[in-house]
Amino acid sequence: MIYLGSDHAGFGLKQAVIRHLDASGKEYTDLGNTELNPTDDYPDYAFAVGEAVVQNPGSFGVLVCGSAQGVCIAANKVKGIRAVTALSHEEAIKTREHNNANIVCLSGWNTGEDDAFAIVDTFLATPFTDDGRHARRIEKIAAYENHG
Repeated sequence: MIYLGSDHAGFGLKQAVIRHLDASGKEYTDLGNTELNPTDDYPDYAFAVGEAVVQNPGSFGVLVCGSAQGVCIAANKVKGIRAVTALSHEEAIKTREHNNANIVCLSGWNTGEDDAFAIVDTFLATPFTDDGRHARRIEKIAAYENHG
């Protein structure tokens, strides 16, 4: 399952990603903003997507705000989330292979639709490279998150 969320600055790009997912036949749930609202707050959607991803192991999230940074910061406050801002197809690959990221964050201001589609498709299709060094690093992050 793919969970999506955006604020007003990311709303247009999120809607384009939804159309792309529809065309690709991928299953998703839009957790908002479901209509353009210039007074919304990005943390609300980042927390909702983060919680949904944590509660549904194996799922992914796509978040969009103006810069991508706000939703990324907020989502990473949810225990178990490894949200990343991917600016390219190549970064989407590495964030999945090396970091086992479970949410990708996009910039509504700076990411074109075609680039967003490539980033999302790559992010969703790329498996975690579960070799020793990458798994060890993810375990260290989880241990710190669980025990400080």
